[in-house]
Amino acid sequence: MAGQQAEQTIHVGGEWRAALSGATREILDPADAEPFAVVAEGDEKDADLAVAAARRAFDEGPWPHTPVTERAALLRRVADLLVRDREELGLLESRDAGKTLEEGRVDIDCVADAFRYFADLVVGEGGGRVVDAGSSDVHSVVVHEPVGVCALITPWNYPLLQASWKIAPALAAGNTFVVKPSEITPLTTVALLGLLAEAGLPAGVAGLVTGPGHTVGARLAEHPDVDLVSFTGGLASGTKVARAAADTVKKVALELGGKNPNVVFADACATGEGFDTAVDQALNAAFIHSGQVCSAGSRLIVEESLRERFVAELARRANAIRLGRGTEDGVECGPLVSEQQRAKTEAYVAAALAEGAVLRAGGKRPEPSGVRPATGYFYEPTVLDQCHRGMRVVREEVFGPVLTVETFATEDEAVALANDTEYGLAGAVWTADAGRARRVAGRLRHGTVWINDFHPYLPQAEWGGFGRSGVGRELGPAGLAEYQETKHVYQNLAPKPVRWFAG
Repeated sequence: MAGQQAEQTIHVGGEWRAALSGATREILDPADAEPFAVVAEGDEKDADLAVAAARRAFDEGPWPHTPVTERAALLRRVADLLVRDREELGLLESRDAGKTLEEGRVDIDCVADAFRYFADLVVGEGGGRVVDAGSSDVHSVVVHEPVGVCALITPWNYPLLQASWKIAPALAAGNTFVVKPSEITPLTTVALLGLLAEAGLPAGVAGLVTGPGHTVGARLAEHPDVDLVSFTGGLASGTKVARAAADTVKKVALELGGKNPNVVFADACATGEGFDTAVDQALNAAFIHSGQVCSAGSRLIVEESLRERFVAELARRANAIRLGRGTEDGVECGPLVSEQQRAKTEAYVAAALAEGAVLRAGGKRPEPSGVRPATGYFYEPTVLDQCHRGMRVVREEVFGPVLTVETFATEDEAVALANDTEYGLAGAVWTADAGRARRVAGRLRHGTVWINDFHPYLPQAEWGGFGRSGVGRELGPAGLAEYQETKHVYQNLAPKPVRWFAG
């Protein structure tokens, strides 16, 4: 955020500015609920200015016509700058979102990887796909062109990572954009806009408006000069974005979260090492970043014969997770992002207990300590046993450190439980039987399926979900294609009259 005053976090036409209204918002550190930054609080008028600048930059500026190799070179420069500023950005992400410092550093590494991947991918596309028209007198080729002005609306849990999954392919394809980060965690996205300028991106190509979703986000989604809107966030907000975008028939990409099953067969735990690995990964699946992950394995579906042993060890280890400020040594899990998110988590746990769930670990706010200020938004990692599909906590996305336990007796029952969700983002199967692993993975209706693992992703592989987890894909070749229009150019090399009409 160097180079502008604290409240000048709106980026329009290559210049930093305050909100037109003069409104500001304090950014709170979720570890102690204390403000540590101030940003502009933009509204619809600020969004209109940013879109107008992006429109001019696309229609009149050089970026859409810049050679692919030059666009790719800029993306690689951005990646290098991210590596240079890794510690600063990782710390900012940790403090803004509440995650551990190590998680913040890993996020920055992944952001740099995304910029490099899309740089390589767009260069590899070449000059288009030649289509055989069946005649030597015809040259026919399918080419890709930028969509135009893109509105990019990103969530609060992985602020910079989710922004990079949109910004990198949008720029690689030759688009201009306006990004609206979450009003809760905007700081690293603001910093990224500075790095884009430092890398040499022409003024106006990248715009940013800090502000709420119901004003800035809604205006971007409906704006007639926006050609594409890409949104990552909750289901309710995503459906509003889709409705707002419908009137102008713009391209829409939605990543709306999930309720992700982690299926554990008893044979995966036949050895001590297998048991320890499956338990360890179940903890990682559910409690990384306090469960505030769209792909969190919040539904443990374990074979009945293994249930008691597995859950007992899981609960023991969940109770031992060290909570605290993410920048402190030894802390394994930070706070929730806001008081609202903690209250939501508490409500889900209370409802589950009222519906018959059995509390095996957590279920309350921890006692304050040296690394857990009394005012922070902390909540203990929670394990709820004896859950069933009738419970809200099993059906709905909590986005907190809450793991539910269901059981199965047969493979068919395990698959049915795992697919019994309106979402379909991600899931995992744990088994020592290679045939069973392939069968179950093939039957799961989820966009990503892990076998004997949980959470890894590759920038080369598409990310997105089935059902109400959204439409479209990020990452991979399809992630670039979201930001491209496909054009068929048919050239007749020997034109002559058709004589369809006699006269």
